[in-house]
Amino acid sequence: MIKVDRQDSLHFKVSRVLQEETSHRLDLYLFVPGELGLTGQVIAEEDFYHGAIYVKRTYFSDRYRLPLVLSRLAERGKLDAEHYRLSLSLYAYQYVVAMEGAIPPLLDDVRRARKAEKAEKAEKAEKAERTEKGEQGEAPARANASGRSSETGASSRKATEKEQAPSLEQRLTEHVDLAVHILRRLRRQEPSEESLHRYFATIDNYLSWFTEQRLLALLAGLPRGSRYRALRTRLVEICRAEDDYRREREYNSDRVTGDSTRMSNKMRLLRRLIEYPVTLKQKTQELGNAEQKAVKALATAVVMVFVSLGLLEIRTVLADITVLFVLAMAGIYALREVFKDDLRNTLWRLLRRGRPKWRRQYLDPTHSQVVGRQLEWFDYKRFSKLDEEIQRVRKRSVAQREEVVLHYCSSSRMSPTRFLSGYEHTRETLTVDVSSIARLMDKGNRRVYRLEEGDQVVREEVEKRHLLNLVIRETQGNAPPTLQRWKIVMSRSRIVDVEQVHAEGPGHDQG
Repeated sequence: MIKVDRQDSLHFKVSRVLQEETSHRLDLYLFVPGELGLTGQVIAEEDFYHGAIYVKRTYFSDRYRLPLVLSRLAERGKLDAEHYRLSLSLYAYQYVVAMEGAIPPLLDDVRRARKAEKAEKAEKAEKAERTEKGEQGEAPARANASGRSSETGASSRKATEKEQAPSLEQRLTEHVDLAVHILRRLRRQEPSEESLHRYFATIDNYLSWFTEQRLLALLAGLPRGSRYRALRTRLVEICRAEDDYRREREYNSDRVTGDSTRMSNKMRLLRRLIEYPVTLKQKTQELGNAEQKAVKALATAVVMVFVSLGLLEIRTVLADITVLFVLAMAGIYALREVFKDDLRNTLWRLLRRGRPKWRRQYLDPTHSQVVGRQLEWFDYKRFSKLDEEIQRVRKRSVAQREEVVLHYCSSSRMSPTRFLSGYEHTRETLTVDVSSIARLMDKGNRRVYRLEEGDQVVREEVEKRHLLNLVIRETQGNAPPTLQRWKIVMSRSRIVDVEQVHAEGPGHDQG
């Protein structure tokens, strides 16, 4: 299962869980509008790969209680401190990842509920004002019909909200209950040994603050009506309890607690400490260095053969060293400099066409053993050169014929037998920085006019946005490939929305 999420203003991430199969292939095709003028001369392939693509892999387990079980075994002396740190880190990391994935959809639903509540209040206030002024009886028939349709629409929206509100409230309650239960289960087995307790305190401190921040984000967006009053009260109690808990444990000094910037930076450091034991180390090597030198030497040798033959022919024809002889030599050497680079580049492109450009090795963070290898490609492609299934999924029309296609491909082979005991899966997160593409977009906003009731013209400022299409093909082992298409709406300053519009393959119905 592949997920594409907006990470921050100009980054989106592609995350997936690699199953037990030892071979995996991933193809990412990013379709950029041609009006932006993106070419290989504007942003070179190597520059985009090194500056905009970041890959991270961590251990992953679908048996969510396994990390906690191993940490308890370590705490009881049945496993060493190293296993305790790894297991507790993985438990915390999977909780954080799950929370980060669950909160954004809830926040979107909460914002919609709040907007619906505001619209309901505005309609009630408008209706009350019309009643006081007696406008309902004096309005013409057309206005009455419009008012009745508006009231009918309002009543239908209210009915829909009443049907959806319990569902949203139930989801929020279940989410809060699960978060509290996970923290309580973690704190149930607090180690007594100093070396283990120090690491437990680090994780406990971060998870407490992280949970509080996510619940406060939900609390800030909740509607203030009576419908969510009980939930708001409970969220406030949980957040205050977590803050008091950290103060009682003296996890953070008063200077850190009183300064939001210090607190955020400290928690960012704790997050890195938690991720370090479960994140695979990487070594990236650029392929073809020896071949590039050989191609350079070959091109120079071939050009020099023709230069030498030309010099001998000139010496035979002119006999003596004259001004004409010197000019002829200068012309030959000028041609050599021109054709040498062209010949070298042509031979290099022919030799490297379709071959991987980088090799990445994954190493266990504790024992530095190689647990997997990955080959990577990145290049610009033409739409006509893409596979038929990629063209079909893209569903390109005449309007997008000038799109520029950025293609990233990775082929990896992992060794589960060398993984941390109990973990045969890894979670890969590929982050793409589109700031270099955003810089090609126009600045400024546009004005849009619309006509409201009463012949009133309203002017609005809107930002110019562009639509990028992301087509992903994933193949694991011998299974059929999974194909997905995502729409990425972005402006010069931010990614506005990421939406999946097509999915087919194992676990998906063709859409």
